[in-house]
Amino acid sequence: MTLPNMITIMRLLLVPAVVLAMLQSLWGWAFAGFLVAGISDGVDGFIARRWNQSSRLGAYLDPIADKLLLVSVFVVMGFAGELPLWLVVMMVSRDGLIVCAVLLSSVMSNPVEVKPLFVSKANTAAQIVLAALVLGELAFAVHLGPLRTGLILLTGVLTVASAAAYLVAWLRHMSGYGEGSRTSNSQNDVTKSGNTKSGIGRSGGSGTDA
Repeated sequence: MTLPNMITIMRLLLVPAVVLAMLQSLWGWAFAGFLVAGISDGVDGFIARRWNQSSRLGAYLDPIADKLLLVSVFVVMGFAGELPLWLVVMMVSRDGLIVCAVLLSSVMSNPVEVKPLFVSKANTAAQIVLAALVLGELAFAVHLGPLRTGLILLTGVLTVASAAAYLVAWLRHMSGYGEGSRTSNSQNDVTKSGNTKSGIGRSGGSGTDA
């Protein structure tokens, strides 16, 4: 197993530790665990690129670890009253819709690959900053009300925008597939020489945020 994958697995194991610390109101430990997870995310990516240790396993585990940490932190903070539940519902619903779209595409024999959009990267960044801010407030007993409110609103807007962008891209993908299937009987198989998968969105780099 490569070093980046070991770091990613460590980040996965940090998720229940962070959640447990939050449930016990050990905000300092929760904040520290969240920071370690965030730093490890950058470290494993750097090592994978620098020493060519990228792997298929890492490509799957890395976004799962990131999403699991963020969703867990948001859900706990939502039920603790530190974040509005409407924001948590929006976040979980967006991720659920993306998963459903991917599964539906596979069932319809038209698999789609989710690629990171700029708005989805901005949304993820806003979620990370908001989670770190709230955990930091609780850990150090400070109050940054206006800043927190602004970040909550920004995260909500970006969540909706990201969901809409992926929905439009998915509908275009499915519509294009439908048109292609109607004309495939009258066209040569040469038109199928491209990739068997197309992506929701455009790849903005090597990131895996969705």
